[in-house]
Amino acid sequence: MYFHKAKAIYLHFAGIMLLLAGFLMFWSTQEAQAATFAQRMANMAEITAVRVSSDKDKARIVLDTTKDVAIKTSVLSNPSRVVVDIQGAWISPEAKKTINIGSQFAKSVRLAQFDPNTVRVVIESTMNESNRNFFTLAGGNTGHRLVLDFGNVGKGSGGAAIDFGKTGSSSGNTEKPQPSTDEQTSTPVTTSDGDSDKKDEATPVVEPEFTPGIKGKKITIDAGHGGSDVGAIGPTGVTEKSITLRIAMELQRLLTAEGAEVIMTRNKDTEVSPKKANATDIEELQARCDIANRNDSDIFISIHMDSFTSSSPSGTTGYYYGKGTKASVRLAQYVSDGVVSALSTGHRGVKSCNFYVVRHTNMPAILLETAFISNEKEERLLNSEAGIQKAASGILKGIKKFFG
Repeated sequence: MYFHKAKAIYLHFAGIMLLLAGFLMFWSTQEAQAATFAQRMANMAEITAVRVSSDKDKARIVLDTTKDVAIKTSVLSNPSRVVVDIQGAWISPEAKKTINIGSQFAKSVRLAQFDPNTVRVVIESTMNESNRNFFTLAGGNTGHRLVLDFGNVGKGSGGAAIDFGKTGSSSGNTEKPQPSTDEQTSTPVTTSDGDSDKKDEATPVVEPEFTPGIKGKKITIDAGHGGSDVGAIGPTGVTEKSITLRIAMELQRLLTAEGAEVIMTRNKDTEVSPKKANATDIEELQARCDIANRNDSDIFISIHMDSFTSSSPSGTTGYYYGKGTKASVRLAQYVSDGVVSALSTGHRGVKSCNFYVVRHTNMPAILLETAFISNEKEERLLNSEAGIQKAASGILKGIKKFFG
Protein backbone atom coordinates (compact mmCIF):
# COMPACT_ATOMS: atom_id res chain seq x y z
CA MET A 1 0.00 0.00 0.00
CA TYR A 2 2.76 2.40 1.05
CA PHE A 3 4.71 1.57 -2.12
CA HIS A 4 1.74 2.31 -4.39
CA LYS A 5 1.04 5.64 -2.65
CA ALA A 6 4.69 6.65 -2.89
CA LYS A 7 4.74 5.71 -6.57
CA ALA A 8 1.59 7.74 -7.23
CA ILE A 9 3.04 10.77 -5.44
CA TYR A 10 6.29 10.41 -7.38
CA LEU A 11 4.49 10.18 -10.73
CA HIS A 12 2.32 13.18 -9.87
CA PHE A 13 5.39 15.21 -8.87
CA ALA A 14 7.26 14.11 -12.01
CA GLY A 15 4.31 15.18 -14.15
CA ILE A 16 4.27 18.63 -12.57
CA MET A 17 8.02 18.99 -13.13
CA LEU A 18 7.64 18.01 -16.79
CA LEU A 19 4.88 20.57 -17.26
CA LEU A 20 7.00 23.23 -15.56
CA ALA A 21 10.00 22.35 -17.70
CA GLY A 22 7.85 22.53 -20.82
CA PHE A 23 6.50 25.93 -19.83
CA LEU A 24 9.99 27.27 -19.11
CA MET A 25 11.24 25.93 -22.44
CA PHE A 26 8.30 27.56 -24.27
CA TRP A 27 8.83 30.86 -22.45
CA SER A 28 12.57 30.83 -23.20
CA THR A 29 11.87 30.06 -26.86
CA GLN A 30 9.37 32.91 -27.11
CA GLU A 31 11.83 35.33 -25.48
CA ALA A 32 14.62 34.20 -27.78
CA GLN A 33 12.38 34.53 -30.84
CA ALA A 34 11.37 38.05 -29.82
CA ALA A 35 15.01 39.06 -29.33
CA THR A 36 16.00 37.43 -32.61
CA PHE A 37 13.15 39.20 -34.41
CA ALA A 38 14.20 42.60 -33.05
CA GLN A 39 17.84 41.98 -33.95
CA ARG A 40 16.88 40.78 -37.42
CA MET A 41 14.71 43.84 -38.08
CA ALA A 42 17.61 46.13 -37.21
CA ASN A 43 19.66 44.60 -40.03
CA MET A 44 16.86 44.35 -42.59
CA ALA A 45 15.46 46.81 -45.11
CA GLU A 46 12.07 48.21 -44.12
CA ILE A 47 9.53 48.75 -46.90
CA THR A 48 8.13 52.07 -45.72
CA ALA A 49 5.84 53.07 -48.60
CA VAL A 50 4.47 51.94 -51.95
CA ARG A 51 3.42 54.31 -54.74
CA VAL A 52 2.03 53.68 -58.21
CA SER A 53 1.55 55.74 -61.35
CA SER A 54 0.59 55.08 -64.95
CA ASP A 55 0.37 56.87 -68.29
CA LYS A 56 -0.03 55.88 -71.94
CA ASP A 57 3.47 54.39 -72.04
CA LYS A 58 3.92 52.47 -68.82
CA ALA A 59 2.88 51.65 -65.28
CA ARG A 60 5.37 52.32 -62.49
CA ILE A 61 5.53 50.88 -58.98
CA VAL A 62 7.94 52.49 -56.50
CA LEU A 63 8.79 50.90 -53.17
CA ASP A 64 10.58 53.10 -50.64
CA THR A 65 13.11 51.17 -48.57
CA THR A 66 15.49 52.07 -45.77
CA LYS A 67 18.35 50.13 -47.39
CA ASP A 68 19.41 48.89 -50.80
CA VAL A 69 17.77 45.54 -51.60
CA ALA A 70 18.34 42.38 -53.60
CA ILE A 71 15.47 40.73 -55.45
CA LYS A 72 14.48 37.49 -57.15
CA THR A 73 11.78 37.41 -59.81
CA SER A 74 9.50 34.77 -61.28
CA VAL A 75 6.23 34.50 -63.19
CA LEU A 76 2.92 32.78 -62.47
CA SER A 77 -0.05 32.08 -64.73
CA ASN A 78 -3.86 31.98 -64.53
CA PRO A 79 -3.91 34.92 -64.08
CA SER A 80 -0.58 36.22 -65.36
CA ARG A 81 1.48 37.58 -62.48
CA VAL A 82 5.02 38.76 -61.93
CA VAL A 83 6.46 37.89 -58.52
CA VAL A 84 9.25 39.96 -56.98
CA ASP A 85 10.79 38.61 -53.77
CA ILE A 86 12.70 41.26 -51.80
CA GLN A 87 15.26 39.54 -49.64
CA GLY A 88 16.26 40.75 -46.20
CA ALA A 89 13.19 42.98 -45.90
CA TRP A 90 10.03 43.52 -43.86
CA ILE A 91 6.91 45.63 -44.41
CA SER A 92 5.99 48.59 -42.26
CA PRO A 93 2.41 48.27 -40.96
CA GLU A 94 1.84 51.76 -42.35
CA ALA A 95 2.66 50.80 -45.95
CA LYS A 96 -0.15 50.02 -48.37
CA LYS A 97 -0.50 46.28 -48.95
CA THR A 98 -2.90 46.25 -51.92
CA ILE A 99 -3.15 48.89 -54.66
CA ASN A 100 -5.33 48.85 -57.76
CA ILE A 101 -3.36 50.35 -60.67
CA GLY A 102 -5.96 49.84 -63.39
CA SER A 103 -3.43 50.10 -66.22
CA GLN A 104 -3.26 48.02 -69.38
CA PHE A 105 0.32 47.27 -68.37
CA ALA A 106 -0.32 46.28 -64.74
CA LYS A 107 -3.69 45.82 -63.06
CA SER A 108 -2.74 45.65 -59.38
CA VAL A 109 0.06 45.12 -56.88
CA ARG A 110 -0.03 43.24 -53.56
CA LEU A 111 2.58 42.98 -50.83
CA ALA A 112 2.93 40.43 -48.05
CA GLN A 113 5.57 39.12 -45.66
CA PHE A 114 6.33 35.83 -47.43
CA ASP A 115 8.65 34.61 -44.67
CA PRO A 116 10.49 36.33 -41.81
CA ASN A 117 13.21 37.53 -44.20
CA THR A 118 11.35 38.07 -47.47
CA VAL A 119 8.72 40.52 -48.71
CA ARG A 120 6.80 39.20 -51.71
CA VAL A 121 5.41 41.65 -54.26
CA VAL A 122 2.86 40.24 -56.72
CA ILE A 123 1.95 42.31 -59.78
CA GLU A 124 -0.94 41.24 -61.99
CA SER A 125 0.49 41.89 -65.45
CA THR A 126 0.72 40.24 -68.87
CA MET A 127 3.90 42.11 -69.84
CA ASN A 128 6.75 39.87 -71.01
CA GLU A 129 10.41 40.28 -70.08
CA SER A 130 11.14 42.84 -72.80
CA ASN A 131 8.39 45.07 -71.39
CA ARG A 132 9.63 45.03 -67.80
CA ASN A 133 12.43 47.01 -66.22
CA PHE A 134 13.36 46.69 -62.56
CA PHE A 135 16.06 48.81 -60.93
CA THR A 136 17.10 50.33 -57.63
CA LEU A 137 18.08 53.90 -56.84
CA ALA A 138 20.58 54.96 -54.21
CA GLY A 139 19.77 56.63 -50.92
CA GLY A 140 20.15 60.25 -49.94
CA ASN A 141 17.44 62.51 -48.58
CA THR A 142 14.69 60.52 -50.29
CA GLY A 143 15.91 57.08 -49.16
CA HIS A 144 16.39 53.98 -51.28
CA ARG A 145 13.87 52.98 -53.92
CA LEU A 146 13.03 49.86 -55.87
CA VAL A 147 11.38 50.82 -59.16
CA LEU A 148 9.29 48.34 -61.17
CA ASP A 149 8.31 49.53 -64.66
CA PHE A 150 5.86 47.73 -66.97
CA GLY A 151 5.09 48.69 -70.59
CA ASN A 152 7.23 50.68 -73.02
CA VAL A 153 10.07 50.84 -70.55
CA GLY A 154 12.97 52.03 -72.72
CA LYS A 155 15.59 50.08 -70.79
CA GLY A 156 18.48 52.06 -72.18
CA SER A 157 17.26 55.44 -70.97
CA GLY A 158 17.44 55.33 -67.21
CA GLY A 159 18.26 53.35 -64.11
CA ALA A 160 20.40 50.30 -63.58
CA ALA A 161 18.27 47.35 -64.66
CA ILE A 162 18.07 44.13 -62.68
CA ASP A 163 18.13 41.09 -64.93
CA PHE A 164 14.80 39.28 -64.86
CA GLY A 165 14.88 35.87 -63.23
CA LYS A 166 18.16 36.50 -61.43
CA THR A 167 19.16 37.68 -58.01
CA GLY A 168 20.66 41.11 -58.05
CA SER A 169 20.85 44.62 -56.76
CA SER A 170 22.13 47.61 -58.66
CA SER A 171 24.51 50.09 -57.12
CA GLY A 172 22.05 52.89 -57.74
CA ASN A 173 24.83 55.22 -58.90
CA THR A 174 22.97 56.17 -62.05
CA GLU A 175 20.99 59.11 -63.20
CA LYS A 176 17.48 59.15 -61.80
CA PRO A 177 14.98 58.19 -64.52
CA GLN A 178 12.32 60.74 -65.30
CA PRO A 179 9.10 59.84 -63.47
CA SER A 180 5.74 59.65 -65.15
CA THR A 181 3.88 62.94 -65.20
CA ASP A 182 1.35 61.76 -62.64
CA GLU A 183 3.76 60.03 -60.27
CA GLN A 184 3.64 61.77 -56.92
CA THR A 185 7.22 61.20 -55.82
CA SER A 186 9.22 64.29 -56.70
CA THR A 187 7.56 67.12 -54.76
CA PRO A 188 8.58 67.57 -51.12
CA VAL A 189 5.64 67.42 -48.75
CA THR A 190 5.14 70.49 -46.57
CA THR A 191 3.52 69.87 -43.22
CA SER A 192 1.37 72.30 -41.29
CA ASP A 193 4.39 73.92 -39.63
CA GLY A 194 6.24 74.36 -42.91
CA ASP A 195 8.82 71.58 -42.57
CA SER A 196 9.67 69.47 -45.60
CA ASP A 197 9.36 65.70 -45.26
CA LYS A 198 12.71 65.31 -47.01
CA LYS A 199 14.35 66.08 -43.67
CA ASP A 200 12.24 63.30 -42.17
CA GLU A 201 13.31 64.29 -38.68
CA ALA A 202 11.57 62.82 -35.67
CA THR A 203 9.54 65.15 -33.51
CA PRO A 204 11.45 65.76 -30.25
CA VAL A 205 9.45 64.62 -27.23
CA VAL A 206 9.68 65.56 -23.57
CA GLU A 207 8.87 63.07 -20.81
CA PRO A 208 5.29 64.04 -19.90
CA GLU A 209 3.71 64.44 -16.48
CA PHE A 210 0.05 63.54 -16.03
CA THR A 211 -2.53 64.05 -13.35
CA PRO A 212 -4.09 60.71 -12.35
CA GLY A 213 -7.24 59.49 -14.05
CA ILE A 214 -8.60 59.33 -17.57
CA LYS A 215 -11.22 62.06 -17.22
CA GLY A 216 -10.41 65.14 -19.27
CA LYS A 217 -7.47 63.54 -21.07
CA LYS A 218 -7.12 64.24 -24.80
CA ILE A 219 -6.69 60.94 -26.61
CA THR A 220 -6.19 60.65 -30.37
CA ILE A 221 -7.29 57.34 -31.87
CA ASP A 222 -6.00 56.51 -35.35
CA ALA A 223 -7.81 53.79 -37.28
CA GLY A 224 -5.12 52.48 -39.62
CA HIS A 225 -5.54 52.68 -43.40
CA GLY A 226 -8.90 53.71 -44.92
CA GLY A 227 -10.48 54.76 -48.20
CA SER A 228 -8.42 53.61 -51.18
CA ASP A 229 -5.91 51.97 -48.82
CA VAL A 230 -7.53 48.76 -47.59
CA GLY A 231 -4.50 47.54 -45.67
CA ALA A 232 -4.11 43.78 -45.30
CA ILE A 233 -6.88 41.38 -46.37
CA GLY A 234 -7.91 38.27 -44.45
CA PRO A 235 -8.58 34.76 -45.80
CA THR A 236 -12.32 35.45 -46.15
CA GLY A 237 -11.88 38.93 -47.62
CA VAL A 238 -12.19 41.00 -44.45
CA THR A 239 -10.13 44.19 -44.79
CA GLU A 240 -7.82 45.69 -42.20
CA LYS A 241 -9.28 49.17 -42.73
CA SER A 242 -12.77 47.98 -41.72
CA ILE A 243 -11.66 46.23 -38.52
CA THR A 244 -9.45 49.09 -37.35
CA LEU A 245 -12.30 51.56 -37.84
CA ARG A 246 -14.77 49.40 -35.92
CA ILE A 247 -12.35 49.03 -33.01
CA ALA A 248 -11.60 52.76 -33.04
CA MET A 249 -15.29 53.70 -33.02
CA GLU A 250 -16.04 51.34 -30.11
CA LEU A 251 -13.01 52.65 -28.24
CA GLN A 252 -14.23 56.20 -28.79
CA ARG A 253 -17.56 55.27 -27.22
CA LEU A 254 -15.89 53.68 -24.18
CA LEU A 255 -13.43 56.54 -23.66
CA THR A 256 -16.14 59.19 -23.97
CA ALA A 257 -18.18 57.38 -21.31
CA GLU A 258 -15.12 57.61 -19.03
CA GLY A 259 -14.96 61.38 -19.52
CA ALA A 260 -12.02 61.52 -21.93
CA GLU A 261 -11.86 63.94 -24.86
CA VAL A 262 -11.46 61.71 -27.91
CA ILE A 263 -10.00 62.92 -31.21
CA MET A 264 -10.45 60.59 -34.18
CA THR A 265 -8.20 60.74 -37.24
CA ARG A 266 -11.10 59.23 -39.17
CA ASN A 267 -14.62 58.10 -38.27
CA LYS A 268 -15.58 56.67 -41.64
CA ASP A 269 -14.03 54.76 -44.54
CA THR A 270 -11.87 57.51 -45.98
CA GLU A 271 -8.34 58.80 -46.28
CA VAL A 272 -7.26 61.40 -43.71
CA SER A 273 -5.23 63.70 -45.97
CA PRO A 274 -7.21 66.46 -47.76
CA LYS A 275 -5.72 65.06 -50.98
CA LYS A 276 -7.57 61.77 -50.33
CA ALA A 277 -6.51 59.01 -52.76
CA ASN A 278 -4.05 61.37 -54.47
CA ALA A 279 -1.96 61.78 -51.32
CA THR A 280 1.44 60.13 -51.02
CA ASP A 281 1.96 57.75 -48.12
CA ILE A 282 3.94 60.42 -46.25
CA GLU A 283 1.22 63.04 -46.77
CA GLU A 284 -1.42 60.61 -45.50
CA LEU A 285 0.59 59.63 -42.43
CA GLN A 286 1.58 63.22 -41.65
CA ALA A 287 -2.09 64.24 -41.78
CA ARG A 288 -2.77 61.77 -38.96
CA CYS A 289 0.15 63.14 -36.93
CA ASP A 290 -1.02 66.71 -37.55
CA ILE A 291 -4.42 65.96 -36.01
CA ALA A 292 -2.84 64.66 -32.81
CA ASN A 293 -0.27 67.47 -32.61
CA ARG A 294 -2.73 70.24 -33.45
CA ASN A 295 -5.07 69.10 -30.67
CA ASP A 296 -2.23 68.87 -28.14
CA SER A 297 -3.23 65.27 -27.38
CA ASP A 298 -2.01 63.51 -24.25
CA ILE A 299 -1.52 60.18 -26.04
CA PHE A 300 -1.80 58.78 -29.58
CA ILE A 301 -2.82 55.20 -30.42
CA SER A 302 -2.71 53.87 -34.00
CA ILE A 303 -4.73 50.66 -34.44
CA HIS A 304 -3.67 48.07 -37.03
CA MET A 305 -3.97 44.38 -37.86
CA ASP A 306 -0.90 42.22 -38.51
CA SER A 307 -0.58 39.96 -41.55
CA PHE A 308 1.61 37.18 -42.95
CA THR A 309 1.54 34.96 -46.04
CA SER A 310 1.07 31.92 -43.78
CA SER A 311 -2.08 31.56 -41.69
CA SER A 312 -0.22 30.21 -38.66
CA PRO A 313 1.23 33.39 -37.03
CA SER A 314 -1.00 34.89 -34.36
CA GLY A 315 -0.95 37.29 -31.46
CA THR A 316 -0.70 40.93 -30.43
CA THR A 317 2.26 43.32 -30.67
CA GLY A 318 2.80 46.81 -29.29
CA TYR A 319 5.23 49.22 -30.99
CA TYR A 320 6.79 52.45 -29.73
CA TYR A 321 9.38 54.84 -31.16
CA GLY A 322 12.80 53.69 -29.99
CA LYS A 323 14.08 57.23 -29.39
CA GLY A 324 10.87 58.43 -27.76
CA THR A 325 9.82 58.68 -24.14
CA LYS A 326 9.67 55.99 -21.48
CA ALA A 327 5.97 56.83 -21.29
CA SER A 328 5.53 55.43 -24.81
CA VAL A 329 7.10 52.15 -23.72
CA ARG A 330 4.73 51.92 -20.76
CA LEU A 331 1.73 52.80 -22.93
CA ALA A 332 2.65 50.09 -25.46
CA GLN A 333 3.09 47.55 -22.67
CA TYR A 334 -0.16 48.35 -20.86
CA VAL A 335 -2.30 48.51 -24.01
CA SER A 336 -0.92 45.30 -25.53
CA ASP A 337 -1.29 43.55 -22.16
CA GLY A 338 -4.91 44.69 -22.00
CA VAL A 339 -5.68 43.44 -25.51
CA VAL A 340 -3.99 40.08 -24.92
CA SER A 341 -6.01 39.64 -21.73
CA ALA A 342 -9.28 40.59 -23.43
CA LEU A 343 -8.84 38.61 -26.66
CA SER A 344 -6.78 35.69 -25.29
CA THR A 345 -4.27 36.21 -28.08
CA GLY A 346 -0.62 35.37 -27.69
CA HIS A 347 1.69 38.21 -26.64
CA ARG A 348 4.36 38.82 -29.28
CA GLY A 349 6.01 41.46 -27.15
CA VAL A 350 6.56 45.19 -27.07
CA LYS A 351 9.10 46.39 -29.63
CA SER A 352 10.79 49.62 -30.62
CA CYS A 353 10.20 50.81 -34.18
CA ASN A 354 10.72 53.68 -36.57
CA PHE A 355 7.14 53.94 -37.85
CA TYR A 356 6.19 57.36 -39.13
CA VAL A 357 3.14 58.05 -36.97
CA VAL A 358 4.89 57.29 -33.69
CA ARG A 359 7.99 59.20 -34.77
CA HIS A 360 6.25 62.43 -35.78
CA THR A 361 3.83 62.91 -32.90
CA ASN A 362 4.57 65.17 -29.92
CA MET A 363 3.10 62.92 -27.23
CA PRO A 364 3.48 59.32 -26.04
CA ALA A 365 2.48 57.33 -29.12
CA ILE A 366 2.13 53.66 -30.00
CA LEU A 367 1.12 51.47 -32.92
CA LEU A 368 -0.89 48.40 -31.94
CA GLU A 369 -0.97 45.27 -34.09
CA THR A 370 -4.19 43.97 -32.54
CA ALA A 371 -4.06 40.45 -34.01
CA PHE A 372 -3.31 38.68 -37.30
CA ILE A 373 -5.95 39.22 -39.97
CA SER A 374 -4.17 36.48 -41.97
CA ASN A 375 -4.98 33.99 -39.20
CA GLU A 376 -8.48 32.59 -39.84
CA LYS A 377 -9.32 32.28 -36.15
CA GLU A 378 -8.22 35.83 -35.33
CA GLU A 379 -9.83 37.23 -38.47
CA ARG A 380 -13.12 35.62 -37.45
CA LEU A 381 -12.76 36.91 -33.88
CA LEU A 382 -12.04 40.51 -34.90
CA ASN A 383 -14.80 40.48 -37.51
CA SER A 384 -17.36 39.78 -34.79
CA GLU A 385 -19.08 42.30 -32.53
CA ALA A 386 -17.83 40.42 -29.48
CA GLY A 387 -14.25 40.57 -30.78
CA ILE A 388 -14.48 44.29 -31.53
CA GLN A 389 -15.84 45.01 -28.05
CA LYS A 390 -13.15 42.89 -26.40
CA ALA A 391 -10.36 44.57 -28.37
CA ALA A 392 -11.65 48.06 -27.52
CA SER A 393 -12.13 47.17 -23.85
CA GLY A 394 -8.60 45.76 -23.74
CA ILE A 395 -7.17 49.00 -25.13
CA LEU A 396 -9.27 50.98 -22.64
CA LYS A 397 -7.91 48.86 -19.78
CA GLY A 398 -4.36 49.65 -20.87
CA ILE A 399 -5.08 53.38 -21.18
CA LYS A 400 -6.64 53.50 -17.72
CA LYS A 401 -3.63 51.74 -16.23
CA PHE A 402 -1.31 54.17 -18.02
CA PHE A 403 -3.00 57.23 -16.52
CA GLY A 404 -3.27 55.57 -13.10
